[in-house]
Amino acid sequence: MSKGTVLVADDDKAIRTVLTQALGRAGFDVRAASTAASLWQWVSNGEGDVIVTDVMMPDQNAFDLIPRIKKLRPDLPIIVVSAKNTLATAITAAEKGAFDYLPKPFDLAELTGLVQRAIDLPAQGASTSQPAADDDALPLVGGSPAMQDIYRSVARLTQNDLSVLITGDSGTGKELVARALHDYGRRKRGEFVALNMAAIPRELIESELFGHEKGAFTGANQRMEGRFAQAEGGTLFLDEIGDMPMETQTRLLRVLQEGEYTTIGGRRAIKTDARIIAATHQDLRQLIRQGLFREDLYFRLNVVPLRLPPLRERREDIADLVRHFMALGGRDGLATKTYDSDAMEAMRAYSWPGNVRELENLVRRISALYAEDVITGDIVRMELSDNQAENTAAPHSASESGSLIDSLYYHLNSYFEGHGDDLPPNGLYERVLREVEVPLIELSLQATRGNQIKTAELLGLNRNTLRKKIRDLEIDVVRGSKK
Repeated sequence: MSKGTVLVADDDKAIRTVLTQALGRAGFDVRAASTAASLWQWVSNGEGDVIVTDVMMPDQNAFDLIPRIKKLRPDLPIIVVSAKNTLATAITAAEKGAFDYLPKPFDLAELTGLVQRAIDLPAQGASTSQPAADDDALPLVGGSPAMQDIYRSVARLTQNDLSVLITGDSGTGKELVARALHDYGRRKRGEFVALNMAAIPRELIESELFGHEKGAFTGANQRMEGRFAQAEGGTLFLDEIGDMPMETQTRLLRVLQEGEYTTIGGRRAIKTDARIIAATHQDLRQLIRQGLFREDLYFRLNVVPLRLPPLRERREDIADLVRHFMALGGRDGLATKTYDSDAMEAMRAYSWPGNVRELENLVRRISALYAEDVITGDIVRMELSDNQAENTAAPHSASESGSLIDSLYYHLNSYFEGHGDDLPPNGLYERVLREVEVPLIELSLQATRGNQIKTAELLGLNRNTLRKKIRDLEIDVVRGSKK
């Protein structure tokens, strides 16, 4: 017994054949066509339970046809497949009312499962009041599988107002994703208001968020509205949410639960209608275990989690990103360059601790400083080497993400990449432990003015264990430094 009829439209004969065979084996009846006109004829005749269509057809763009199909048969689910794997494609598919979007090449098992879900849960038709997304206007670039997952998630999330928690290393583009969710979502006519918790003094965060009344505290000479008021009807983006003080977390939780807040020094409850998108580079679960972040607030914010991959996990996007940043630089008057294959290979081999932001800085710097029209691998390696030298010259500085583990990953990754397959047997495990222990004990001794009892308590070590480590590591107790 047939599970239903699938209408396939694609101008590529090989894809039509593969889809017909795969869907047929899964128990579906399949009708395949190479033109939008044939697809429209079948739909007009009331045929089909689900559509699988390419975007670019020889006679019509599927995005122009989908609104007509949705008007005639609003409950007919449409799955869009496309070789143009951009955020614009994913968002436009969602805006036009498609059930889902899959980038080519797609996994046949995934597509078959998607067809079954579409038949089981037919699409009800999404709003088509928004203009189609423009590739050049969108901030996210790359065709890697990791980015395709992000595009599909963003496209779905523009159709609702669910709270989103965006995680990822610094420089991965968390605010860009938040802006895309706003600019192509239902609240785009409202304001997009961003507040970085790490950039605001802790004692001022509540006032920034909720506003204050005149005379609420010393220096409050006039009434000031907060970011919630500014974001009314729009989106409030709370960046680095992990740095929010506990007392402010409590107030924010109450706002999310009750949909209202009071200004500092105010008595009247104010209703709020702002979508909340939060972001952090920190592990909030770890902060919860340390008692630094409220678990109930975490669940309120983390309705939809969205993790942005670091650049090292999507190196295949580097060429697209370089072209994108050169185009942006050209608008600012920077010269457009050509990167040879060795230059691209040098960039793909680099670990990118600063992620996409670091790549953009590199492209802009090279365009500004080098007269050569063709950028070679030697130029790229020299610039990247200078970056690494700066990082090495200031080991006391925090990594861009602010995380100790990120710094360790960066330096160890540089070590492994520097040796390639020729890794020397040099007791790396003991070496790393020693290099971490020495500054830890040195600085702890300095902080306690050489008091070993206090240092042992600070480190959570037995005093005899600390003495043995001081002796073995040759640390001068008086100065708190290695001999």
